[in-house]
Amino acid sequence: MKLNQIPMGARFEYKGMVLTKTGPMTAATEKGGQHFIPKFAVLKPVAGEASPLPAAESRTLDADKVLAAFETYHSMALRLADETARAELAAARARFLAALN
Repeated sequence: MKLNQIPMGARFEYKGMVLTKTGPMTAATEKGGQHFIPKFAVLKPVAGEASPLPAAESRTLDADKVLAAFETYHSMALRLADETARAELAAARARFLAALN
């Protein structure tokens, strides 16, 4: 897991130390010392504790609402586009709708 994936105050292990997230790229040791955590750092959950990653939310979409929103967007894009762009937008719309099937 990466530091930007976990919430503020979450505990994790990095380079053998147990740290608590205190900022977007910083963490504190249990004794209070601050450490910079690079974005590329791979962090581990603390042994015996639940992962600090938030549980993935299940999300469902209403297909009719998605298509209606897309068609509204597409009609606005057609009004704003010149003739050449309209042909490209029509082709893109066809590819989008085909990808849904």
